[in-house]
Amino acid sequence: MLFALALIPVVGLLLFIYFKDRKEKEPFRLLVALFFAGMGTSVTAIIAESAGQTILDLVFPYESIIKALILAIFIVAPAEELGKFLVLRLITWRNRHFNYSYDAIVYAVFVSLGFAALENVNYVFSTGVLTAVIRMFTAVPGHACYAVFMGFFYSKAKDASITHKPGKCTRNILLSIIVPIIIHGVYDAILMGANATGEGAAIVIGVILWILFVIALFIVSIILIIYSSKHDYCIVNVPEQGQTIYRPAVVGGWTCVCGTQNYFNYCARCGNQRPVSNTWYCPRCRTLSTFNFCGNCGCQRPANQYDQSQTIG
Repeated sequence: MLFALALIPVVGLLLFIYFKDRKEKEPFRLLVALFFAGMGTSVTAIIAESAGQTILDLVFPYESIIKALILAIFIVAPAEELGKFLVLRLITWRNRHFNYSYDAIVYAVFVSLGFAALENVNYVFSTGVLTAVIRMFTAVPGHACYAVFMGFFYSKAKDASITHKPGKCTRNILLSIIVPIIIHGVYDAILMGANATGEGAAIVIGVILWILFVIALFIVSIILIIYSSKHDYCIVNVPEQGQTIYRPAVVGGWTCVCGTQNYFNYCARCGNQRPVSNTWYCPRCRTLSTFNFCGNCGCQRPANQYDQSQTIG
């Protein structure tokens, strides 16, 4: 029963995020790999947090609000969120399935909830049913929320990388790390700071502030999920050309004039571009596309639109 209570919120949130991916579902094996890799980050987080706690105890021998805030913002939050980001970056950045903007949120949430699942099982088996119920509505969704912000900026970084905007890419990479750390740090700091005072009134005020923060965090995260899902677009798009084709299943293989058999958009031997004959222009924004959705605005391809490259300039 405890095991089920620990995992129910994780499964529920994963399904919610997964089914919000309406344009193109991600491969099951990739999502499983991200989930278990996220579990692995709990080990690195424990090591980093233990080392940070040891150093902090040497500097601050006694418990205090300052010590609690430093622990929350500068040790716990970075130890957990940096580990998640590194896993996300290593597995997905060059993955051929990372071709739509909402994919980044799906990936980040699966990594984060992998971490949350293992952490939640540990907490629930250590402290019981009440903890399971409380964390079902707070800590586990909290980890999902941090991931939503991470994925949102991570997607923008990938888009900037493909469109050759290194400054924008670097800025969004930093935001995808810093923003979740700040949110996570504030979440923990409010509770840790209140508990460190040892005073009943301070604890009550801290809990009220924490509840208000959690509600605001959940509302903003849900809005961001709905917005990102609704405005999901293909990020492997080359302006004035057909969309870049990462997956063979979209169009299939082709033979270059040099005789090389290829599956991607450019010949691996001589660099010639894949001939594209099945193009269409988006009726909404006039972007030339080759997928079933416009790479600029996400509009679905009209059923009666075929190759118009010769008729529309």
